[in-house]
Amino acid sequence: MAQEHNQQSLEAIKIDDNAYRIEDGQVRSFLFIGSEKALLIDTGFGKSGSMRAMVRSLTDKEIVVANTHTDDDHVGCNQEFEAVWMHPSEMSFYFIKAPKEAKVNALWDGDTIDIGGRSFEVVLIPGHTPGSIAFLDRENRILVSGDSVSAVPVFMFGKARNIQAYMISMEKLLGMTTAIDTIYTSHGEFPMPVSRINQQLVAARKLYNNELEAQEPPFQLPAKMYIHDGAGFFY
Repeated sequence: MAQEHNQQSLEAIKIDDNAYRIEDGQVRSFLFIGSEKALLIDTGFGKSGSMRAMVRSLTDKEIVVANTHTDDDHVGCNQEFEAVWMHPSEMSFYFIKAPKEAKVNALWDGDTIDIGGRSFEVVLIPGHTPGSIAFLDRENRILVSGDSVSAVPVFMFGKARNIQAYMISMEKLLGMTTAIDTIYTSHGEFPMPVSRINQQLVAARKLYNNELEAQEPPFQLPAKMYIHDGAGFFY
């Protein structure tokens, strides 16, 4: 998702003793604090203040920064950190707009980020973007989904987005639902139930088969909006 941003201050909302969602207008990032390191998933728009300063107000642990994907509203404060991690399929798009001095490291499907007492498995789910990834916390049965599973319509128009890849990714996540209870989404309602994955898959299949009626989006876009059973896409 990438839309007009209403500038405001970053707001950290506690999820539990060692986790926060950091709200940046219409997008959110997540901070998980382990016994050894802290994991920051996404860095917001970069127009509402310093994400690094926000994170430092919450923990003094070493910060690992990982991007679910590289749409503008998820990488806005990347440059504040020494290094960031993402799937290599995102790098070509990212380096078009990123500072040349940015140090970027690769996260591969199946990699694990261990922050001490808590670990997150990388799950590659292309479609929304070629290198979209989710982060699965198996012990706590939580999936951090980026934009691919969302409480608001998923952006599926424009270069590099692909509805067929998206359906395959949702089928992959559907096969993992026995390990998931809760989904931490980047936009809209938080949290969401695991049933949202199937809703997204059904809606995507209907969109692909031209079974959904086009609607006008709520803001100006070069796309139409398609909704089924609460799940939707801008396409």
